[in-house]
Amino acid sequence: MNLRPITLQEDKSNETYTSADCQLLLSMYDDFYPKIGFNIPWVGYFVVRQDKIVGSCGFVGQPKEGKVEVAYWTFKEFEGQGIASFACKELVSIAYRTDPSLTITAKTAPEHNASTKILENNNFVFTKIVQDDEIGDAWFWTYQKTPLFQTKVTDPAKATGADEEIKEQFGQVRQQIKDYLL
Repeated sequence: MNLRPITLQEDKSNETYTSADCQLLLSMYDDFYPKIGFNIPWVGYFVVRQDKIVGSCGFVGQPKEGKVEVAYWTFKEFEGQGIASFACKELVSIAYRTDPSLTITAKTAPEHNASTKILENNNFVFTKIVQDDEIGDAWFWTYQKTPLFQTKVTDPAKATGADEEIKEQFGQVRQQIKDYLL
């Protein structure tokens, strides 16, 4: 898979864009680019697999105050095939290659769903609830550059002494996972 920028003058009659999803996407960017500008790399991208557009992803504008928001969309017929996970990873990579000091964020509907799982699997953590113009209450996620644990603990039950803090953190994370799964 690879990403290809969605340009300002895409030829909507091109056979590559015949699907209803592609036409909707191009229409959305006709409205979106005049609002956010077209500033590489802070643009939208087609997700391309085997010369077929299977989804899209992009930045919700240029970085502001050291933060940039990412978003992704897999076309319905291709869901569950790792496309959004690929797109998320690629956007993080693009952002950090461009500016390693950025904080990368994302928003989701306020419910556990495929998108929240993708973010969690890509080192994003839920930060807070915010208001979004399109979805109202939204879960706000922030990318964590480093893992939560700097020290590898293979068996938290055996942690002693200086490892007590790690043992406690592990217990808290384990409880969060249990709560999440219930």
